Amino acid sequence: MEHILITGASGGLGQPVTTTFLEKGYRVSAFVSPNTDPGFLTHRTLTVYQADLLNASETAEEIVRASEKGPGIDAGILLAGGFAMGQLHETSLKEIEKMYNLNFVTAYNAARPILGIMEKQGKGGQIILMGARPAFKPNAARQMVAYAFSKSLIFKLAEVINSEGKEHGITATVIVPSIIDTPANRKAMPESDPAGWVTPEEIADNLLHLMTPAGRKLRKTILKVYGDS
Repeated sequence: MEHILITGASGGLGQPVTTTFLEKGYRVSAFVSPNTDPGFLTHRTLTVYQADLLNASETAEEIVRASEKGPGIDAGILLAGGFAMGQLHETSLKEIEKMYNLNFVTAYNAARPILGIMEKQGKGGQIILMGARPAFKPNAARQMVAYAFSKSLIFKLAEVINSEGKEHGITATVIVPSIIDTPANRKAMPESDPAGWVTPEEIADNLLHLMTPAGRKLRKTILKVYGDS
């Protein structure tokens, strides 16, 4: 049974993804923030870990615990993050720092120990990161500057992981959704029509494909999941 580690597992995207992998027979280590109810999901192959992903040492310690129970880590799906609207002239440095922490630091603090564990276990692995369309489309970034800046670093992180992991059979993939149809995004953009947004279930299906033999053959992948938008 393959072992998948998922961060942000209790979120609007994370919970459907976690549920999908459990239903498909994977063993899942679900990482949630310390103030989250650890019983948000129950399943015989699910273990929940509470960790502050902004704390590098705490995150690494919990990831090691998960890998020891796994055993090992076959894939890390790093979904933790946040979203904020705001044009350049109205976005403060404090808001930039908040998005940087939520979207990049949480991914970095998880990816670093996962990569080290995968290198040592010697059987390859996949690290999947969440990008965003505004990160490389300036017109889309204009309304969400801090978010776009923070997500742009995810692509560079994936490039470094792919470079370092090449000789170990480790790959990094960036999923690039359009706006995801979650309760939080509906609340943040009440005047937008969510009909064309991509659903969490559609993203989960694409993540499942990456776990297949064909999906594992992909290299340096940027997978755009835009729905109808």
